[in-house]
Amino acid sequence: MTQRLKIFYQDTIVPKLKEQFGYKNIHQVPKVVKVTVNRGLGEASQNAKALESSINELSTITGQKPVVTRAKKAIAGFKIREGMPVGVMVTLRSDRMYAFLDRLINLALPRIRDFRGISDKSFDGRGNYSLGIREQLIFPEIDYDTIDQIRGMDVSIITTAKTDEEGRTLLKEMGMPFRK
Repeated sequence: MTQRLKIFYQDTIVPKLKEQFGYKNIHQVPKVVKVTVNRGLGEASQNAKALESSINELSTITGQKPVVTRAKKAIAGFKIREGMPVGVMVTLRSDRMYAFLDRLINLALPRIRDFRGISDKSFDGRGNYSLGIREQLIFPEIDYDTIDQIRGMDVSIITTAKTDEEGRTLLKEMGMPFRK
């Protein structure tokens, strides 16, 4: 965790959550464990350049090289054979995770056109949050001239929260712009 975020979490978020939910121990306070960024590539089986450009874009956005995910089974209707690349994903932890969350919350999300906040209904029942992003251009690291096609991605934020309310409060305190 970067020093600034570590101090902010310990000094601001932990006392608020501890008071609000009545935790007795500091280790009961929920925290973000990991962030996964996933991009499905249906056209990767026919277009190898799409896979290469997605790898470059995700590594630029996250600061970490993505893993290529491959098909487990052959599906004739989608023209996919077993072992073909179908997507790329990155799992971020500790410093890179907090740096990515900071850029996502403060830089990328406000750059979305007609942005009024993100939905607070995308929790999974255990305090984890998933967010779909339609285009990679909202990240300032991506240059408009270098991309070949606009592609989206899924961002999942995994927390130690037990309920959606705890997870929502944690992310709201971290600065996540939920819709009013």
